[in-house]
Amino acid sequence: MKFKKEPFFDGNSEWEDLGGGISRQFVGYNSQVMMVIVQFEKDAVGALQQHFHSQITYVAEGQFEVTVDGKMKILQKGDGFFAQPNIFHSVKCLEAGKLIDAFAPFREDFIKDEFSG
Repeated sequence: MKFKKEPFFDGNSEWEDLGGGISRQFVGYNSQVMMVIVQFEKDAVGALQQHFHSQITYVAEGQFEVTVDGKMKILQKGDGFFAQPNIFHSVKCLEAGKLIDAFAPFREDFIKDEFSG
């Protein structure tokens, strides 16, 4: 099993285009934790979802309409949110920006190619 666990991240990692105006870049991960930078174009939507991971998200740039467990709030640079396991959450980008997501445990579903043998 491979992990991205280099001690330093310099921002030169490749961006993965997820479609719909969203792309992501892995900062680092192992079996216990993962950090990802997610870039959004204006009006891009991170669809309503839930998963068994704990998720903490920090708004690094831009402005987002964030819904967590049915409660909505507008967040901007310097704000953040916490989504406990199995809680529905979503984001809509109101002003182009970046989110920094941390997950525990790591999101194996984000890196399936590394686990396909």
